[in-house]
Formats: sequence, C-alpha cells, structure tokens
Amino acid sequence: MAPTQKEKAASRVEGIIANPRRAVWKLAVPVMLGMGLHTLYNVTDMIFVGRLGGDEVAALSFSMPLVFFTIGITFGLGTGATSVIARLLGAGRKEAADNAARHALLIGFGIGGVFVVAALLWKREIMGLLGTSGEVMDLAVQYFEIVAPGFIFTILNTSFRSIMAGEGNTITPIAFQASGTVLNIILDPVFIFWAGMGISGAAWATVVSQFLVFALFAVHIFVRRGTFLDLSFSDFTPSARIAKDVLRVGLPASGSMVIMSVGGMCTNWIVSISGSAAVAGLGIGGRLESIYFMPTFALALSQVTLAGMFLGAGRIDLIRKTMVYTMLWGQVMAVSFGVVFYFFAEPLCAIFTSDEQIIAVAVSYIRVIALAFPFVTVGLISGRVFQGLGSGLPGLVTTSLRVVVISVPLAYLFTRVLGLGLTWVWGAFAVAGLISSVVAVVWVQRRLRQVEGELAAERPAV
Repeated sequence: MAPTQKEKAASRVEGIIANPRRAVWKLAVPVMLGMGLHTLYNVTDMIFVGRLGGDEVAALSFSMPLVFFTIGITFGLGTGATSVIARLLGAGRKEAADNAARHALLIGFGIGGVFVVAALLWKREIMGLLGTSGEVMDLAVQYFEIVAPGFIFTILNTSFRSIMAGEGNTITPIAFQASGTVLNIILDPVFIFWAGMGISGAAWATVVSQFLVFALFAVHIFVRRGTFLDLSFSDFTPSARIAKDVLRVGLPASGSMVIMSVGGMCTNWIVSISGSAAVAGLGIGGRLESIYFMPTFALALSQVTLAGMFLGAGRIDLIRKTMVYTMLWGQVMAVSFGVVFYFFAEPLCAIFTSDEQIIAVAVSYIRVIALAFPFVTVGLISGRVFQGLGSGLPGLVTTSLRVVVISVPLAYLFTRVLGLGLTWVWGAFAVAGLISSVVAVVWVQRRLRQVEGELAAERPAV
C-alpha cells in the first residue's frame, strides 16, 4: 500500500534528523551556488554599468537600497512561511503545511504589490530624499522606473522559493534562479551596449530574467505538480491562526529587511556629502561585500528549515548541534573572505572602474568591513535559528540595534557633525556588527533553554 501524505512527511523529517550535518549542506549548498551566481550577476552588472561612467555607477548605487527594500519585504514574509511550513512538517501535519503555503503566497503578493505601487508613485521624491540630484537623479529614476514593475515577478519568485525551502527543497528553486541569472548576465551587454540602451538596458535585463524565473516556477508548481506541498487553491481554507503564525515571524523579518534598506539609503545620503564618487565607491565596496555575504547567508538560511523541523519533532539537542556546526563553518568562510578582501582589495575594486577616487573609497570600505565578517556571521546564523523557532522579534531588535541605534547615528555624527573622513563611517558599521552579534548569540542560547523547558513541561510524567 502506498504511504500516506503524513507518512511521507514523517519520512522526510526522519531523514533529516538521521543526519543533520548532511542536511545543513544539502540545504545550504544549492542556495550558495544560486547566490554565487546572483553575486556574479551583481558584480558583472556593476562592471558593465561602470563602463558607462561614474554617474551611472552612482545612480545604480542609489537605486539598490530601494530594490532591496521591496524585495526584502517579501523575503521576510517568505522566511515566516519557511518557518511555519518546516515546523508543521516536523510535527507530521502535512495538510496544514499545504494551507500555510497558500496563505504565504497570498500575503506575499498582497503586501509586496502595495510597496511596488508606492515605489512607482513616489520614486522621484524618494530619490531626492536619498541625496540624488542633477544627472544622477535622472539616471537613477530612469533605472528604477523600469525595474520596479518587474518586482511582481521577483516577489512571487521569492515566495515560491521560501515555500519549497520549508519542505526541504532548495535545489529546484536555485536551479530556476540560476537560469534567470545566466540570462541576465547575457542580456546585460546586449541591452546596455549593443542596443545602446545604457543604464535602462541593465534594468530591462533584470525584468526579463525575473519573468523567466517566474515562468519556470509556475510550470513546475501548477502544471507539473512538482512540489511535495500542494499549492492548489481549490483546497484553500482561510485561517487567521496560520496567517498570524506566518506574520509572527514574517513581519519582524520584513521589518529587519526594511531597516537594513532604509539604513542603506541613509548611508548613501550621509556619504553623498563627499560627492558622487564616494557613493559610487560605497556601491562597489558593497558589491564586493556581497561575495562574502551571499554564501554566508545561504549557510544561515539552512537553520530556518532545520530549527523549525527539529522544534516540530521536539529535538532541541539537534538545534544546538547544527547551530554550533554551522557557526564553525561560517567562521572558516568569514576569515577566508576577510583575508582575501583585505590584502587584494585594490585589484578587486579596480575590476569595476578605472576612476582612482572611486577605487580609493571602495578599498577603504572593504578593508574595514572585512574585519567584522566573523561577528556578522555569528549574528546572521543566530537570527535564522530564532526564525526557525518561530520567533521573529529578536532578529528585528538586533537589526535595529545595529542600524538604527549604532551605525547610522555614528556615521552621521562622524561626518555631518564632526567632519571626519569616510573611514570613520566604515568603522561605525564594523562596531555595530560586533555589538549586535554578541547580543544575538547570547539571546538565542537563552531562548533555546526556554524552549527546552517548555517542551519538558509538556511531556507527561513517567
């Protein structure tokens, strides 16, 4: 007799419990590869745009926090979906996990759509608040007004990826995302140079590639029925409890993304006092930083699924073991990237532009930030464990501490009030990463002891 859906869910969780360390890499490696390709796209995109001139690089740098803002909203909500689905599957409740996935799609589409419309309506006003003006303002708006409508595809793609991550499948979503990234890399030079579209060509390449990814997801999920979870809305049952559970993790996670995005906008404004070359240098430094950040973030994301499944199965011991294991490997990556970036910063930054002033800013940024990589890694992993446990608030608090309380105010004080150099801004970022990461790791250990006590109290006395 064929196994029931509940038996299939139990078998899936048992396989992960039997070898949790293998599960870390099984979940993380596909995401690393996908993010690696995405980072390659970001790097090549900046290289191509860099050949147009310093104003174009600055315009792209001003636009990126706005792009991150909208995507971050949906990504945060998707993290809530991953957490809820993983916990339900860990507890053997497959039908409830199906319904949670449907709720996640509706929530992501609704909230994401509102932000897309708002971004289009007030794009020029927002750019002005960020410190853009003149030619840079026109170029930034030109890029953003093309990219923004395509966010709807990116939003849905993020929701699909989060749902499939909750069921333990990161390979298929990353394969689809990789296809879009490769297409984007191919289209960039074609649209920017061959078609003579300039910075608008970079925007159109992004929109077309994200539509391809959306089409691949739609065929796989709704035509081929290729997911373990059933996303068909014919069986959709509205549930305030499920929506609340998704939002309990998703809203704080989205809030964290928004804070980071707004922090990026504020940083651009603060740095803009030193001219567009300084903003361009920050943008290039940020692209290099993403080479470290993306694989580290992929490693951390595995904890949302694993912590959720282990919590559903009542195995707090496995949450601790996988967290420590993941942090150790995260430190290996952090130190490796840090050493390379510190000693080879100048030739790496020169790949993007030949402007010596921009290169100097980018080099100073990446050398300071590289020193904070080990601390940032610990904070990232701790935050994803919290999300897997169904707690979104700690991540929001630590992000607020890092961005709102420490880095942005200090950066403003150093530059706009005291008139100090940009190196002090980068130092503020590094100090903020250190303090917030220490708070996060202490907090997550306390929360695990709390959850362990709660589970022990629920067990019947023998």
